[in-house]
Amino acid sequence: MSDDATEIDLDDLERRMDGAMTALRHEFQTLRTGRASATMLEPVMVDAYGQQTPINQLGTVNVPEPRMVTINIWDKGMVSKAEKAIRESGLGINPVVDGTIIRLPIPELNEERRRELTKVAAQYAESARVAIRNVRRDGMDQLKKAKSAGMGEDDNKMYAEEVQALTDKAIAAIDKALESKQQEIMQV
Repeated sequence: MSDDATEIDLDDLERRMDGAMTALRHEFQTLRTGRASATMLEPVMVDAYGQQTPINQLGTVNVPEPRMVTINIWDKGMVSKAEKAIRESGLGINPVVDGTIIRLPIPELNEERRRELTKVAAQYAESARVAIRNVRRDGMDQLKKAKSAGMGEDDNKMYAEEVQALTDKAIAAIDKALESKQQEIMQV
């Protein structure tokens, strides 16, 4: 008895859970771990040509060494604006300007800052867990509606177990990613 009215879209639920995991990975990339990364500049917006522009659209971002990021700004007139945006971004990095190249030396993180960053990573992971649980709740709501629309008891139970299995798998992936990120942050 599997007509369209009683069918639950598990692929959609899984896709939405994967989306939460992708968002978590992206948030983890923006956390500064003491190593240089081009993604740490993604939140930096520069007032260029009358609008807010991502810094990576004003020049080439490179990571030549583990503790250095360089930005080769294409338009000389934008160098000072890009430098100002980096200083005001709250990244805690002092840019060094050399012509059209902006060098960003990444300072060593102290123990206190590392602990703060692990807490931020844990908050990001908890937000992702909440998103996963919301998707699970939506799936269970679909099951209730399908049951009242005539889905059999056995089918309902099977789908509920599959939704729970997807949820458990996604939560485990989040926990693993968090543990990995916290180890990376605490590594000196």
